[in-house]
Amino acid sequence: MRKWPFLKIPKMPKMPKISQRRLFWGVIGIGAVLLLIFLGILPLVEAAKKMEDEIVMKRKLIQKYDEFLQNRKTVEEDLQKTQKRYEEIQQRLLPGETPQLGAAALQEIVKKLSDKSGIGIRSFKIIEAKETPPYRKVSIQIEFNPVNNILSLGQFFYDLEHHEKKLFISEADLLVFNIRAPNTLQGSVVISGLMKGTKGKGKEKGKEA
Repeated sequence: MRKWPFLKIPKMPKMPKISQRRLFWGVIGIGAVLLLIFLGILPLVEAAKKMEDEIVMKRKLIQKYDEFLQNRKTVEEDLQKTQKRYEEIQQRLLPGETPQLGAAALQEIVKKLSDKSGIGIRSFKIIEAKETPPYRKVSIQIEFNPVNNILSLGQFFYDLEHHEKKLFISEADLLVFNIRAPNTLQGSVVISGLMKGTKGKGKEKGKEA
């Protein structure tokens, strides 16, 4: 075989020999690093993320409370208006805890207004109370003597509907004696008022006076 003197094949460098001791400590070091990552760094990152989410949630909660505090004055004003309105409504209800007491109060009011207008009442009849949640409707039927002055009867009706208590005329049955001269009226009227309702479902019946 012919040799070419100008061609030289470089020798491969020799791999450094790694002692078993160094290899052992290298493996130990890599294991320690991995252990540090899994037991130290990853939990720390997870805790930091959890804390960041908690901070965001608390910021939203603080913002919500801040908006509430900013609107607190408006809320308090609305609450005061509602409370005042509720008290006004309660004052317009008939007093008493039972239909009988409410009807007695209604009868007393009607008697005073009829005396004021000069209307003579012949009879009073208490009608069965009706539950209209959250109230209870109490009614009485009156029959009045013949009235010669229509203005007096009109004033009586007006005073009823504009009384400080919430009163209204549910029914009216009027009789004219002389159509040609309708100055004399006679008849009956059902007058109703409201009182506090009851929690129970039963209805209490009124009684005739």
